[in-house]
Formats: sequence, structure tokens, C-alpha cells
Amino acid sequence: MKSESLDVKKFQDQQLKDELASLQKKLFDLRSQTVTEKVKDTSQFSKTRRNIARINTELRARQSAAKK
Repeated sequence: MKSESLDVKKFQDQQLKDELASLQKKLFDLRSQTVTEKVKDTSQFSKTRRNIARINTELRARQSAAKK
């Protein structure tokens, strides 16, 4: 089950931000595809949203740790 997940703890902050931007663009593209055409793999929505959440969680944890 972990084959699709990202190991975000190994990334640096800038890499996380870049990956977050690309995943948000991918999610936008997936949503626009649902309007214009049929999406073949609908599981990509949840996988992309979960990866975005993983990155946001890691960034937030790093911000919290930096304040201490």
C-alpha cells in the first residue's frame, strides 16, 4: 500500500514546496479533465490529495519544530 506514498521526511524544505506545487497542479488538471473528458483512473484524486496532505503535515511539523 505504500508504493504510491511519498517519503517526505527525506526531502528538504524547497523540494517539498516544489513537489507541493506540482501536486496541486496535477490535482487541478485532474479536476479539469473530469469536466472535459472521462478520467480513466479515478483513484489518482485520492492519492494526489493524500500526498498533498503528507507534504503539508511535514512542512507544518518543521515550522513547529523551528519555533521551539
